[in-house]
Amino acid sequence: MAQASIAVHKLTSCSGCQSVFLNLGDDLLVLNELVEISHFIEAGLNNFDAEVDIAFVEGSITTPDDEARILKVRERSRFVVAIGACACSGGVQALRNVKDSVGWAGAVYADTEYLDSLAESRPVAQLVKVDLELWGCPISGRQLIATVRALLQGVPPVLPTEKVCQECKRAGNVCVLVTKAAPCLGPVTRAGCGALCPSFGAPCYTCFGASEQPNCDSLGERLVGLGIPQRQVAERFVSISSGLEPYQKAWARWRIPAKQLDS
Repeated sequence: MAQASIAVHKLTSCSGCQSVFLNLGDDLLVLNELVEISHFIEAGLNNFDAEVDIAFVEGSITTPDDEARILKVRERSRFVVAIGACACSGGVQALRNVKDSVGWAGAVYADTEYLDSLAESRPVAQLVKVDLELWGCPISGRQLIATVRALLQGVPPVLPTEKVCQECKRAGNVCVLVTKAAPCLGPVTRAGCGALCPSFGAPCYTCFGASEQPNCDSLGERLVGLGIPQRQVAERFVSISSGLEPYQKAWARWRIPAKQLDS
């Protein structure tokens, strides 16, 4: 592919993954040499109807408008790349899939009449064909540039499938699960963040989604064995990437019955 045209679209999200584009620094100049940006509202380019080679889509399908827009994006794009935990798994919004979101809305808003949300938050791939998923909350700028280069060369990008634990070991980090009894989900989370949180002594929060063959049952047993209450263990699995099946199964196993959990 010669110099490609790209679009960056936003569904329901915090705009964090779009900000990665803007925060690339010198690499933003590199990206500008590689591609022509046709649509990117956050960068001041509003041309939603442009037909492009690559469409990067941030955010989950959470509203009827999201559903309509992603269908149009798919029609106008040669490749669709889902970026971030929201687009790849439903994101934080997917908590509504396992909790009483109607009750939450009533507690936050005085009048819910004008709220127009779907019953569930879904990843982009559940509605349209997605050619590639870039995980993260937010995504990695390094992986973004590498992905664009690979697509321009017509080869599949090499993306990590190993666990955050491998990144921790290579960084020389002391395991927070072992030494602090912290509820770290690094053993079941995909690498790609550089083990950012454990490097500062904090547990992993599943930002990059489920790793290859995640053993959530075994990890959950270990967390309960450390004395962490079952309810807290369940909630650890459904946070940033709560829409993923392995994490939802772990939540279902360790949770207190839903009525008690939401009370």
